[in-house]
Amino acid sequence: MSLTSDQMELREDDIVGHYPAVTAMLEGFDHTPRIGVADSDETPEKSSGIGSRRRFRTTTPGLVTRSTARSEGVQLLARIEAADGGDALTSPLQATVMNVLRRAVSIALAVADQYGAQTGLGDLKRANLQGSLAAARKTEFSELLAAEALITLYVFGNATAYLLSPHLSEVTVEVGEVEEILTDNGQLALHGALWELDQDIGAHAGDDARLVATVAAFAEQLMEKVKLRAQTAGRLEPFNGAAWHVAADDLTIRGFSPSSKAKSTTLTMTFKKPNEVVGNHIAKYQAMKLAKMLMAYDFDRRLNPFAELGGFIFTFMGDGKPGTGKTTLIQMMAGMINDYCQIAGYPFRYQNLSTGNIDSYQGKSGQNAKAFIDTIIDPSVIGFGTIDDIDTLAGKRGDRQSSAGQLEITAVLMESFAGANTVVRGNCTFGMFSNYPENVDDALRQRAGARFLVDGPITREDYIDILYLLMGKNHDIPLGDHDAYAAQEIKKAVAASFASHARPHEDGLLRVYEQVRGDIGALDTIAKLGTYLKGIQEADDRFTGRAIKNITDAVKVRAMDFELPDEWMENPDLFLFQDYDTKMNMIKELRQPITVEMVIQEINRYADSEFRYADKSDEVAIDNMVREYERTEAAKKRYLEGK
Repeated sequence: MSLTSDQMELREDDIVGHYPAVTAMLEGFDHTPRIGVADSDETPEKSSGIGSRRRFRTTTPGLVTRSTARSEGVQLLARIEAADGGDALTSPLQATVMNVLRRAVSIALAVADQYGAQTGLGDLKRANLQGSLAAARKTEFSELLAAEALITLYVFGNATAYLLSPHLSEVTVEVGEVEEILTDNGQLALHGALWELDQDIGAHAGDDARLVATVAAFAEQLMEKVKLRAQTAGRLEPFNGAAWHVAADDLTIRGFSPSSKAKSTTLTMTFKKPNEVVGNHIAKYQAMKLAKMLMAYDFDRRLNPFAELGGFIFTFMGDGKPGTGKTTLIQMMAGMINDYCQIAGYPFRYQNLSTGNIDSYQGKSGQNAKAFIDTIIDPSVIGFGTIDDIDTLAGKRGDRQSSAGQLEITAVLMESFAGANTVVRGNCTFGMFSNYPENVDDALRQRAGARFLVDGPITREDYIDILYLLMGKNHDIPLGDHDAYAAQEIKKAVAASFASHARPHEDGLLRVYEQVRGDIGALDTIAKLGTYLKGIQEADDRFTGRAIKNITDAVKVRAMDFELPDEWMENPDLFLFQDYDTKMNMIKELRQPITVEMVIQEINRYADSEFRYADKSDEVAIDNMVREYERTEAAKKRYLEGK
């Protein structure tokens, strides 16, 4: 992989130069634990210098006091050798883990050296050793050392997880939270982390598979803990704003973001062709457009021209009655992206967040949701994530029926889809699907930038087409007076569907529309359109600024109301393999101007969905209350009759 414009090469000589010192560190060093306190159990030592398995007795996390613990000798290489029940020979996987740890620590130290050179920390270290460090710079020196420690720990964990990923099996290990996070300097930070890793290997690694799983799990926990610390630490801008590439490992280090190998997921679903999705014209059309939009992503620039121009759909919600085709729509869109990626040679990941990710263990549901998000947003792949039946998966805040796990998932999705740290690169999209969108938390639902009404077959022609499709070929029944799939001609059907939103569909919104038009006339200026939006907000106070953003995003998508030519997908050299600026110019040539009609249609489409959800929610609440009243009356009657 070649360097991109924002990457610096981390020279192999600089990494390998640390090998002798790192090897000596892994062979043995002394460390006095400060935060994580290990008590030896009664299990005898397996060999000289290798301590018995320990259990943690933690003090207050983050509180560093003068330790009364004795210094412990940490011999990590010997610990790894003993992690197989006493086999005298080192196994290939044990050797792999040893080499990964040496490589990861060396990469971390090389990055720390780069940071020291950029910030002047190296000069301050030399002055401190010579006793010539000015008193006025001691605070700066301390802050830079703490930043260096966090950088060293994170890069060590990141590189370890990355390099071990090809060797992971189905075996998993829970190592718990990493405690021994020290920020005095990079060297002491590594001692603390390696001491705790030594404890975890002794406690969990009884064979090769568990050894690899333990080290990988520790690396993930280390990254998570350090990333949280880094949110409140200073002097980290030079690290956050830079990217280093290690050519030998194809590893890219970008701040406190985990690196991952650009691997595709193996899809086992049954793909559907567009003509196999009957009805759902707007939803189908937008899904087809979005599949091609994703392919415009530029892996070198790590940005999609559609995301920069404002016409990219990062999140969308598909809602409709059961059996109207939501699953079929997912299968169609995933199949199209998969086919395009295979032609272009791009890695593609599809994953669905399901109810199986809800866990009774506190915090685990949120971790599952975060892992799902991280898998899809990985900038080195094209990603498509779905959340089917989101009303049962994500809890509604304030609803006593929502479990803690459901509320954890809601919080993660809200933060990931429109949080302070959300970055839309245009390499992935998330679809939320529900039969009962009124049961989805209002704030989470509003984070869906686009709405796909999945209403299934509607017309007589739709029902003939779906019957013809599902009957298959094993029959001799004539088709009759009907042109199969003619009604599914996408452009004609979509034009009619969009035009139908020139007026609202829901009664509540229609009343607002008629009243505003009656007061100010035709909605043909920004001021009049804004007045209409204010009228909608007065009728439904959930219609906030986020709703306006979603509408304007949808309007920008309409400005991109064109399909990238099929030839561009079939022959990657025409478009996909062009540089970013060329792609941008090619897309701009196809863009069309925004019209008043577009804006009105998108306001009505979005507001219709909100009014539809509100009406359904109210109806459900009323029906529930009526049932409760009926039960109360029946209970009273039965009680009186029994007396």
